[in-house]
Amino acid sequence: QVQLVESGGGLVQAGGSLRLSCAASGRTSTIYDMGWFRQAPGKEREFVAVINWSGGNTYYLDSVRGRFTVSRDLAKNTVYLQMDSLKPADTALYYCAADVKNGGLSTSGRAYAYWGQGTQVTISS
Repeated sequence: QVQLVESGGGLVQAGGSLRLSCAASGRTSTIYDMGWFRQAPGKEREFVAVINWSGGNTYYLDSVRGRFTVSRDLAKNTVYLQMDSLKPADTALYYCAADVKNGGLSTSGRAYAYWGQGTQVTISS
C-alpha cells in the first residue's frame, strides 16, 4: 500500500511559477515510477510528467517540456513538479500517482496503482 498527498497548488498570474510536492508513505520501497497528471473541468485527465524513482529518468508532455521539471528527494520520499512560465492552459487539478510495476515509464493512467487527492492550480491572465 502507498499513500500520496499533494501540496503546493494555488492561484498565480500567467508567467509565474509554482512548485508542487507529492509526499509518499506506506510501502514506498515498491515504487518504480512517480507520475504527474492533470484534469481541467469538462476535460479528460492527461499525463504531464513522470520520473523513475531509482534512476531519475524523466519524460514530459510536449506542451510542458522546457517549462516544467519533475524531480525527487529519495530521503524525503517526495516527488516535485517545478512549473515555470505558467499559462492559463495549465489551469487544472494536478494529481501525483505511483507505478509499482516494473514496466517502464508510462503516460497512461492505467499504469498507476495509487493516486493522491489532487491540488488545484489556477493561472490567471
